Amino acid sequence: MHKCMDWRSVKFDWNKARAFLVTAEEGSLSAAARALGMAQPTLGRQVDGLEQELGVVLFERVGRGLTLTPSGMELLEHVRDMGDAASRVSMAALGQSQALEGTICISASETYAAVLLPPIIAKLRRLEPGIEIEIVVSNHASDLRRREADIAIRNFRPTEPDLIAKKIGDAGAVLYASPDYIERIGFPSEPSDLGHADFIALDHGSMLLKGLNALGLGLTEANFPIMTESYLVMWELVRQGAAIGILDSYIGDADPLVRRVLPDLEPIAFPIWLVAHRELSTSRRIRRVYDFLAQELRRD
Repeated sequence: MHKCMDWRSVKFDWNKARAFLVTAEEGSLSAAARALGMAQPTLGRQVDGLEQELGVVLFERVGRGLTLTPSGMELLEHVRDMGDAASRVSMAALGQSQALEGTICISASETYAAVLLPPIIAKLRRLEPGIEIEIVVSNHASDLRRREADIAIRNFRPTEPDLIAKKIGDAGAVLYASPDYIERIGFPSEPSDLGHADFIALDHGSMLLKGLNALGLGLTEANFPIMTESYLVMWELVRQGAAIGILDSYIGDADPLVRRVLPDLEPIAFPIWLVAHRELSTSRRIRRVYDFLAQELRRD
């Protein structure tokens, strides 16, 4: 039997306890209000209301911030337990109400969307036919905070605090060309041999130029007579023997129409991150796709 509880002895509501907990964790009313997506005066009234109902002072002002009083410190541990319990209740409710159905939006670069994702999505659809997939193709980072996508595959670690991310491996970018083009430039064997070769630029800046020169190639802007922001267009130009391009070796090595240029040249290393909004991690549907992508894209 459940222990009998005097519910009339509970003198405060969860909203006020939550306001206290988040304020204590964030260190100020303004930061807590941002975290909860509510107005600072409203949050302040909730904290004040909790202090009045309990008859204790929970915070002292220190400069622009707040510090817990001894009474606040003692209460914090118990309210944290309440917060954990509330989270478990919410997740359990979501688990009961959210079937593995609905649409998931995945953002990825052109090459990942066109080459890496199709066999993965085909496998996922066989396993989870109730989940519909939308693929957003973008070589720029989609804004997950504005819900431009549910999940994104990125080559950099996100810094936004409201995103969760998992590094699923490291990749290496390698120079490629068609066998015909490699023959035309004299079968280069040293970085300096590429001084007269043509390369395909992927933006109007000089990031690729600087990156290659850091490897000892000694190139100038004159070595980049072709520019495209499309990785797929760049890759087709490489396959057709127009110039040298750079691509993830996992994709490039699998293409029989190209060869590595300077096979012993150190690849340009970059990470692969799987990113989602923190709130979306409580969705069974999105968690299923997120974990599946992490498993299938993993680079060992």
